[in-house]
Amino acid sequence: MPAATRAVASPLRIDGLVKRYGAHTVVDQLSLSVAPGECFALLGPNGAGKTTTLRCALGLTTPDAGQITLCGEPVPARAREARMRVGVVPQFDNLDPDFTCTENLRVFGRYFGIDAATLRERTPALLEFAGLAHKADARIQDLSGGMKRRLTLARALVNRPELLLLDEPSTGLDPQARHLIWRRLKQLVADGTSVLLTTHFMDEAERLADRLAIMDNGRILATGSPREVIAAHIEPHVVEVYGDWPEGMAAWVCTHGEPLSVRCELSGDTAFCYVNDTTALLAHLAQQGALRYLHRPANLEDVFLKLTGRDLRD
Repeated sequence: MPAATRAVASPLRIDGLVKRYGAHTVVDQLSLSVAPGECFALLGPNGAGKTTTLRCALGLTTPDAGQITLCGEPVPARAREARMRVGVVPQFDNLDPDFTCTENLRVFGRYFGIDAATLRERTPALLEFAGLAHKADARIQDLSGGMKRRLTLARALVNRPELLLLDEPSTGLDPQARHLIWRRLKQLVADGTSVLLTTHFMDEAERLADRLAIMDNGRILATGSPREVIAAHIEPHVVEVYGDWPEGMAAWVCTHGEPLSVRCELSGDTAFCYVNDTTALLAHLAQQGALRYLHRPANLEDVFLKLTGRDLRD
């Protein structure tokens, strides 16, 4: 479904955003912008400040400092007007269980002041886009999790938004449903809709995002295209070595008279060796018959863990 034709220079621009709760600074001098027709991914561990940033951008939370422009409107001063040109896919589906798929789309469209005739015209295309044309008259309780997620995406497009905000769009979906969602999002971006995506799936960000930002403790730690971020922040090769490690064994794996890797991290039963040239390390490991290891290129998850740490966030 194409975006409205009244696109602005940047559908979202945030400059120096600050949000505090008491003595705790949740968002700290954050700046980012989303270009027209771009998919921008905002990544970070739990508690990094992603949701607060989105709430401030939509005018649902009042910032303590900074400037926000959403679809050409200043936020929070004209947040309501700006939100009329935005679509939102929340992390958890909030479809009305008393309505059918068709009714969910049409009732939601009325919140945007869209007349009934226009909604009747748009609804079949939205259901087709979501792969739910055959479920037009089905009630929500009769849909699978993947179907509900696709309907939530279709609902967010009922007003033909300039900017689509997605909070963890593929959480809880099976691989088939995830790939369908990805195809639909790529189609939207190709048609000119701007997308701001938050996700914990690094492969999702690598597949979908033109640019991304990794944030933690309310600050942006890295930004750029996925390839740019990987090249700038991590060694090009990773060798994962598996074993039941005694203390100090990770250092032995990575050192044999001289360092064989730039960095080595031990996590559970796996030693992650980050290297620029794998020749010496792989030759060393080949002589250790009992060891199992995997050589792969570095990816966005490696960067994410390097910048934000491996400790579990609850």
